[in-house]
Amino acid sequence: MLFKSFSAAVYGIDANLIDVEVDYSGTVSEQDHFHTVGLPDAAVRESRNRVRSAIKNSGYLIPPTHITINLAPADIRKEGSGFDLPIAIGILGAYGALRIDNLNGYLLVGELGLDGGVRSVPGVLPMAIMAREKGIPHLILPASNAAEAAVVEGVRVYGVTSLLDVVDLLNCSENGAPQRLALSSSTEKLLSELQHFNVDFKDVRGQQTAKRALEVSAAGSHNILMIGPPGSGKTMLAKRLPSILAPLSFDEALETTKIHSVAGVLDAAAGLVTQRPFRSPHHTISDAGLIGGGAVPRPGEVSLAHNGLLFLDELPEFPRNVLEVMRQPLEDHTVTIARASMSLSFPARFMLAAAMNPCPCGYFNDKSRECMCTPPMIQRYVAKVSGPLLDRIDIHIEVPAVQYKELRGGAAAEGSAEIRNRVLAARERQRARFSQHGEKIYSNAQMTTRQIRAYCELPPDAERLLERAMQQQGLTARAHDRILKVARTIADLEGAGNLAVSHLAEAIQYRTLDRSYWS
Repeated sequence: MLFKSFSAAVYGIDANLIDVEVDYSGTVSEQDHFHTVGLPDAAVRESRNRVRSAIKNSGYLIPPTHITINLAPADIRKEGSGFDLPIAIGILGAYGALRIDNLNGYLLVGELGLDGGVRSVPGVLPMAIMAREKGIPHLILPASNAAEAAVVEGVRVYGVTSLLDVVDLLNCSENGAPQRLALSSSTEKLLSELQHFNVDFKDVRGQQTAKRALEVSAAGSHNILMIGPPGSGKTMLAKRLPSILAPLSFDEALETTKIHSVAGVLDAAAGLVTQRPFRSPHHTISDAGLIGGGAVPRPGEVSLAHNGLLFLDELPEFPRNVLEVMRQPLEDHTVTIARASMSLSFPARFMLAAAMNPCPCGYFNDKSRECMCTPPMIQRYVAKVSGPLLDRIDIHIEVPAVQYKELRGGAAAEGSAEIRNRVLAARERQRARFSQHGEKIYSNAQMTTRQIRAYCELPPDAERLLERAMQQQGLTARAHDRILKVARTIADLEGAGNLAVSHLAEAIQYRTLDRSYWS
């Protein structure tokens, strides 16, 4: 007897519909013949042992017979343990254990334990989105993945804990209650209310110039590099940067959740990523770990930081080849990984924050400590960060050592809440500006050349200032565009409609520091 069910396979951040066809001969044989075809990987081929034990321990005695499982389309490689549940249900359906004739309205996914329990699998959110697009109304999956899939409207999500739960649900469908995510009427308001942070800018004494640069960076989603001696507070500042970022929109949250779901790092209890990601990989990471890769490519750190912040501490300690692979994602906001069998793209629109020492000993240009490094040593150290990569970082800021009086005395520093309010006001001006003209971007850093010309017009005196800076500092065309983007953000923080000389001068100041080290 032939019985058919539906499942899904994730490639990149999107899911494909997979037909799970089970042919059950019904003829008892001396040995069990269980064959899986359709380009299965090792995990799928091993499912026969899990499925057999799960069915037996759930109270169903399937005699040894010929069972053939076909996973169609047959030319797409299938991987992972998520096909266990649809295979088991297909066998039970072919065996006659189900009262339902077909499962056309159901999509099933889940790993089975030997006791018949259903375990979680990665990539459930893309599967739920695909089910809605294909018009499949019911989604049966592990209970631990139910909150994640319930984010998608238009699909009835059923979380199950065992194979018997699935059989009971299919045989008595009126007894099952679909799970829904408790979203408020305004998802934007909900995401805003869920912003809670354990750190605050009040903890940072001094460093007013660096705080101002971070505020500009957060307001426009600009990349930033902090250079300073050890203990000056670079890492402390970077870890507090998420506390002043604008909350995710619902579309951004859904897109970010898809990536985290595919990578298997999503918090199952939350179901939806509600805060901008903060990723801080160690400098021993490989290029595949940073950019993504594998036989079947998986997202790397730049994609896990999508719509959030990627912090690279001790930037020159990263291998040169690892840093260079970030050039294209920083420019195009996407990562394309090509393999012999497939080519996949992952979104990678992230804000880069990096920190580094000015020299190997860390005390070059420090007034309190003497630097023991020779000029060639300093040049070799900073040369680990290439010019093309540095050119893609909008803001370069020096973070000097904090003086004792600033560290111990004075009033409490301005907190994250006050800075965040100014950032949100600037982001709202950007949103209103772009939405008025139908632009589908979220921040000034995402502006194209055409948009820069439209929104960053300069008065004559500012035009002369920019021309002089370009000639004297040898800035590139990319640096020219990024200076204008930063100037636009500074104007938005002040609530100014047009760019002025002061806005442009501050933006140019953020591009001059690298000449002290990379000249």
